[in-house]
Amino acid sequence: MEQVLTLVCKLQPTPQQVVQIEATLKAFADACNYANEQVQPQITSKTTIQNMVYQDLRSLFGLSANLAVRACARVGANRKTAKVTTGRIPGGAFRAKQKSKPVKFFKPTSADYDARIFAFREKNWSVSLTLLEGREHIKIDAGNYQRGKLKGRKPTSAQLCKHRDG
Repeated sequence: MEQVLTLVCKLQPTPQQVVQIEATLKAFADACNYANEQVQPQITSKTTIQNMVYQDLRSLFGLSANLAVRACARVGANRKTAKVTTGRIPGGAFRAKQKSKPVKFFKPTSADYDARIFAFREKNWSVSLTLLEGREHIKIDAGNYQRGKLKGRKPTSAQLCKHRDG
């Protein structure tokens, strides 16, 4: 089994790229909210959600194909996490337990990226991201720890997150 390593790297976007990133995060959150509203709450399969709303997400929100798929996957994953499950309690009895509450509203603070819409470029320490207006190359501010862990690697996924401080 392959180990998953999580690193946090700060982006150094230009002012124009900041506007594009924020527009992409808003469109991604709006797409998640749309999918969450349009699909019946008991449906948790990302494939079923995708079959029902994919074309709408592409046309209404201007998302690339993979960002639309990632939005469907996020809604499905959230619903699975929030599903009521059964658990064994001491003594052998079963009871229902609520894992967490389902998200009612997705905020424009993050978007999921996979290998087809995200690329890391070690030669100039930048990432290439698919945004609403196309591909953008954005410099990253990586410390020695991140540089050591990323050197010679090809990350296959990322999560673009907007923090409170910008």
